[in-house]
Amino acid sequence: MSDSKISRRDFVKGALTGVGLGALASMGVFSYSPMRNIFLPEIVRKQQDFGVCKSVKVTNISETSWFENSALMGDIKGAGGLLVNQYVYNWPPFGNGKGLAKGSYADGMAMIKEYIPHDLEKAWAIVEKNSVHPENAGGFAALVEMEEMDGTKHKYLLDTGWSYKWMDESFKREGIDKMLQNGEIEALIISHEHFDHFWGFPVAMKYAPNIPVYIPEGFYEEGLQYIKDSGHKGTLTTLKKGLNQIKSGMATYVFDVPIICRVFGEQSLYFNVKDLGLVSVTGCCHQGIIQFADTAYKELKYENDKMYGIYGGLHISPFEDWDPKYDDLVISLGKWGFERVGCNHCTGLLTARKFIDQGYNVVEGTARFRSKSKVYLGNGDKIGFGVDV
Repeated sequence: MSDSKISRRDFVKGALTGVGLGALASMGVFSYSPMRNIFLPEIVRKQQDFGVCKSVKVTNISETSWFENSALMGDIKGAGGLLVNQYVYNWPPFGNGKGLAKGSYADGMAMIKEYIPHDLEKAWAIVEKNSVHPENAGGFAALVEMEEMDGTKHKYLLDTGWSYKWMDESFKREGIDKMLQNGEIEALIISHEHFDHFWGFPVAMKYAPNIPVYIPEGFYEEGLQYIKDSGHKGTLTTLKKGLNQIKSGMATYVFDVPIICRVFGEQSLYFNVKDLGLVSVTGCCHQGIIQFADTAYKELKYENDKMYGIYGGLHISPFEDWDPKYDDLVISLGKWGFERVGCNHCTGLLTARKFIDQGYNVVEGTARFRSKSKVYLGNGDKIGFGVDV
């Protein structure tokens, strides 16, 4: 975030002599040079102190939100597009047997309510008969472990995925079922209301119905009712826009952002890791990586004034529908100087490859459990910040 010492007068003078703005703009250099800052207002940094922690580790329980882009996009297009209410698509688990775009939360829930969360196998069997493309549902969920400076460790579940069947299998694969049953996981944090991050909610309730739950402001009536219908008996906290400290060195940040499929608001996680700097963890990052990083720079205080690591869905081209303008986003990530980048399916496979081509330190995955490539962190993979994995 260096500041240029060139004056407006000198810059304009250079432009008039043919070596300034015209030449730089034509080469595309000006947009990425420090000189652009002379036309931008000075940033006032709040630098809110939210403490410091020792380390952060993330286990990717499931990053495969859906298995085939073509099936998902075909359903969305056939139902009327990205602005349609997600609860009427007739996707699982709210299928009512009436076909694409003829669903409703109430109709679908009425078919399975008596079985959730205690008998998810029976519920899913009903869902499969009445929903559109139940086989395509996967889901996103991650285990986030943070260590305080005194060595105390805390575990949090970030999101609950989509398919009851897939998520229960994934929970068992990574031992999440036992952690929930034993009370090892202190809270469930829902990043946003989207189907692939939230609709697997009953799977977590099956093992820990009393777990505290944090959701961002902006949930709709259906989502709030789903939490109740899923058997949640613990405290439900709706976090307001802005910074919400959870522990020393750990906070969520709720972004006030409209999202596709009539969803609103997303919360992400920030960690201040001792001697390293800021670590950012996101479920989908619908707010965009630029806003995600800019918000941290403008509002937070962190070690060495350094953005050290980032993990999650960075949401540049999750449907692999690359547009040349996305290259600007790939380039912009570099200005923050992240030393460890962990991305997953929601980032887009092509995006991850472009990150690597750009020279970013992208942590490689293992392409197991139906994850498609090693260029991002797949199902069962881990990433550590201040701790070995």
